[in-house]
Amino acid sequence: MRGIGSIEGCAPSIEHFVPQQYLAPDGSFDAARVAALGIPRELLMKLYRGMLLIRIIDERMLTLQRQGRISFYGEARGQEAAVVGTAAALGKSDYVLPALREAGAALYRGLPLRTYISQIYGNENDLTKGRQMPCHPGSRDARYVTMSSCIATQLPHAVGMAMAAKLRHDPVVIAGYMGDGATSEGDFHVALNFAAVYRAPVVLVCQNNQWAISTPVAGQTASPTIAHKALGYGIPALRVDGNDVLACYAAMRDAVAFARAGGGPIFLEALTYRVSAHSTSDDPSRYRDESVTAVWKSERDPLCRFRHFLRVIGALSDGVDSALHEAIEAEIKSAVVAEEAARPPALATLIEDVFATPTEALREQLAEVAAALPAHPHS
Repeated sequence: MRGIGSIEGCAPSIEHFVPQQYLAPDGSFDAARVAALGIPRELLMKLYRGMLLIRIIDERMLTLQRQGRISFYGEARGQEAAVVGTAAALGKSDYVLPALREAGAALYRGLPLRTYISQIYGNENDLTKGRQMPCHPGSRDARYVTMSSCIATQLPHAVGMAMAAKLRHDPVVIAGYMGDGATSEGDFHVALNFAAVYRAPVVLVCQNNQWAISTPVAGQTASPTIAHKALGYGIPALRVDGNDVLACYAAMRDAVAFARAGGGPIFLEALTYRVSAHSTSDDPSRYRDESVTAVWKSERDPLCRFRHFLRVIGALSDGVDSALHEAIEAEIKSAVVAEEAARPPALATLIEDVFATPTEALREQLAEVAAALPAHPHS
C-alpha cells in the first residue's frame, strides 16, 4: 500500500485502480508484504472475531425472519472483510455514518449485542423505541450514527460533520459509508463537491457489491470504476479487494491518517459482491445469474480466505476456531432469548421525543388510542 505522502498523486488510469490485495482468494500470500503491514496478532484475531460475528448473526437473523419472529433483515454476508477491515482502522473518537450493511462496524466499535438485537425486535429495550426498521441501530458511545434507508442521504451529513470538526479543530475523522448505488444519487455528488472544496477530514467508503438492489453497476454508471468518480471532484482515491480484510484495513489506515493529517477528503472503493439478497424482501434469482454468485460464495469468501491465512501463520487452530464459534453462538442465543421476551415499547412513547413536554393535543390523541386498546398491557 502506498504511503500517505503519495496518495495525492493518484493517477486516473484504469490500471492504477487494480484493487490492492494482500490475501489471494485461495488464502495464499506474500509473507514479507503482509509482515510489512505491521498488524499485531491480537488485532488479526479481533478482525477475525468481528467478521465471524457478522456471519453468524446474519445466519441466525435470517432464520428468525423466515420464521416470522422478526420483520426484516439485511445481510452483510460476503462483505464482512470490507465492514470490519475499514472499521478497525478508525480511532475511538472517529464517527461512522453507515449505509445498510455496516452494523458489524458498530458491534466492532463496542455496540452491545443485546442493544443491537433489541433494535431488530423494536421492543422496550430498543433505544429508538421501535420507531426504526430493523438493522438501523445507533450508538452514541460507539459514535455510530443511526442510518437512514434513503440512499446516500448520510453522505452530506458525514461531510457536514467533518467540516464542523475542522472548524472546531477537533482531530476526528468522519467515515461515510455507501453502496455503489449511492454514487448515482445527487446527495453523493453534493457531498463530494463540498468535501473537496472545504477539504473536510472525511473518508468516503464505498462497498461496491456490484448490485444496487436489482441494478448492476454497468446499468447505473459509465465510469470505469467507482473510484474514478472521486477524481472528478479532485479527491484522491484508493481501490482494494473488498474480500481481503488486510487490504481493507491497510487502505483505510492510510486514508484515515491522510484525512487526520489535514490532507482533506479521500475515497476508498472496496470491490466485493452481494452474495445474499438485498434484504429479506428480495429474490435476486429473478434478476441476476446466480451461478456467478455461487463462484463468489465458494471461491472468494472473505471469511474462508482470512481463516486460511490465520491457520497458516499459526494464529488459529481448529480448537480455538470451534471455541470461538460456540462462544458467539451462545452469546447470540442468549441475546435473542432475552430480547424476544421483552415487552413492546410503552404506549406513551408514541408522543415522546418530539416536544420537551408533549402538547395537550398529543395527550388527547394518546388517550384516544389507549381507549381503543383497553386490553393493551403496556399503556
